[in-house]
Amino acid sequence: MNDSQHLPSPGLESGPSSAPASTLGPTPPQRNLMRRVVMIEGITVLFLALGAAIWFAADALLLIFACILFSVLLYELSVIVRDRLKINRQLALVVVLLLLVAVIGLGGWAMAPQIAEQSSALAKQLPASIERVQDMVKAHPMLQHVAQQMPSTKEIVGSLQRFAPDAGLLFGGVLGTLANIVIIIAVGIYFASSPRVYTHGFIKLIPQPRRARAGEVLDTIGTSLARWLLGKGASMLIVAAILSTGLTMLGVPLGLILGIIAGLMDFIPYVGPILGGVPAVLIALSTSTDLALYTGLLLLAIQMLDGYVLLPVIESRSVNLPPALTIIMQLIFGTLFGFAGVALATPLTAVLVKLVNMLYVEDILGDRSDDSEPHDKDTSGHAQPRPS
Repeated sequence: MNDSQHLPSPGLESGPSSAPASTLGPTPPQRNLMRRVVMIEGITVLFLALGAAIWFAADALLLIFACILFSVLLYELSVIVRDRLKINRQLALVVVLLLLVAVIGLGGWAMAPQIAEQSSALAKQLPASIERVQDMVKAHPMLQHVAQQMPSTKEIVGSLQRFAPDAGLLFGGVLGTLANIVIIIAVGIYFASSPRVYTHGFIKLIPQPRRARAGEVLDTIGTSLARWLLGKGASMLIVAAILSTGLTMLGVPLGLILGIIAGLMDFIPYVGPILGGVPAVLIALSTSTDLALYTGLLLLAIQMLDGYVLLPVIESRSVNLPPALTIIMQLIFGTLFGFAGVALATPLTAVLVKLVNMLYVEDILGDRSDDSEPHDKDTSGHAQPRPS
């Protein structure tokens, strides 16, 4: 018998060492690659779904975010009252709501006749002021081309009349604006009365190993928004008071209502004070050019106070947003969502910055340095200068 018949055939040897490589499971590098591919695909699908939801339900999402902002403000105020009066937080929330109703009600009752009278006068004087500006532009030969491109007074006034009712959010029109306000107040009160119910419900959607971090992120965002809202509210009151007083001292008609408009528009950093100051300059221009110049100087001084004093104090206690980033986000959200997007762009940007810093820079990149923050904080909560 030939000895070759007794030799084992290649590939037919018994034992684990003779098994083909294809029957073995994927190697650890392959498993890591597969896991990364699946993760990337899942993140891509998630972003696509999130983008579609934002696109098709933008108005509802903005309204929900406005409700959250109001609830954060109420919660922070109730915490302050609780700490001062040493009472239950639920009772402190009731006290805050009663104080807000009393202040707004008494203020409205005291100033309602003057505000109503000045609002009616503003609606009548604003078209005349716009016409005067157009006449001044047409009087200069070098500005003839600009004058031809300007819309008519009727078109401008019509746009301004549609501006407030169609400011965005879920419902349009005057009644829709009132409905939006009612929804924000009602939902904000419910959120502020039992915030843990909603935050814990959201955290349960997160895998258990990440729930503690998710709670930390939510607490940080809530604290930053609360401090930003409190600071911005104080800034709005200061701007409204200073401008109303200054316009009245200068002799500008309708100083009270113009100051209130500027104070409300101050909620929008950088862009808001400019938009709020335009009606004041137009009304002053209807009296004299010198008065318009003095009004512009007053607005410039208030803008410098707001931008170089008030805003840095607010951001030092909340989140530091570069001016260019804030304006770019206002342009983006304004293009996508209208005036409501512009109004809510800054707090939305603050939330996005916190999410990126905590979930990406710290957790994924592992960089837990506080280079993005202007100051360190000691245990007492006061900002301390960063050591050089």
